[in-house]
Amino acid sequence: MRSAVEPNPTIVPSAKSLELLDLVDYHLAETPEAKEEIYNLRYRAYLREGAIRPSADERVVDQFEDAPNAWTFGVYFHGELYSSIRISVLTSEWRLSPSVELFGEVLHPRLDKGEVFIDSTRFVADPDKARTFPELPYVTVRLGSMAGVHFNADYGLAIVRAEHQAFYRRVFLQEAWCEPRLYPGLVKPVGLMAAHLPSVRDRVLARYPFLRSSAFERRMLFDRAGERHSSPDSIDSAFERTSIVPQS
Repeated sequence: MRSAVEPNPTIVPSAKSLELLDLVDYHLAETPEAKEEIYNLRYRAYLREGAIRPSADERVVDQFEDAPNAWTFGVYFHGELYSSIRISVLTSEWRLSPSVELFGEVLHPRLDKGEVFIDSTRFVADPDKARTFPELPYVTVRLGSMAGVHFNADYGLAIVRAEHQAFYRRVFLQEAWCEPRLYPGLVKPVGLMAAHLPSVRDRVLARYPFLRSSAFERRMLFDRAGERHSSPDSIDSAFERTSIVPQS
């Protein structure tokens, strides 16, 4: 469930790109208008890469949009929607997500044990805007990284096509948990990948310091009454914008 716009670890950001980082806004999609704009963006991105077939309504939406354990974000620059991602927090009590639906035989036993997962899905970027801002994928997936810290998650999940698995293994240190299979609505099979966050976080942040965040930023994005919060020991140092390019 990822767009054709994949993060490129060899990117060297231009001065213009670094200036754009100051203008990023993460907005939780709460109004019908904001949600519809994201559903339309998904359609354009998926159609461009051949992941779906054309449809008359030109939107991609599923039964998990309004789940109580899901946050759908739009990433905006200069007030325009550039990308989007949906973050689902999976616990023994909350099991609503595409990954659980498709790979339940793997995830349900782990959820029964009390493990917590961050399921990042519906990652899409505007096919035209992404070409002018190659760092956009990193800006977008940063939301999943923040959620992992905020909810003190054990694992981060990704539903990935076979041709992209080597990249996620190399960059995000994820491992393949399930072979690709077809998800309803998609025409290309996707596999399940996962990383044990406490084990890989320091290494990933060393290469991608931009993924760091402050406790305040995470609370502003994810706080909800009754949801699980991170412990004081899991708080990252205050977010400082340095670079979203992997550090050698």
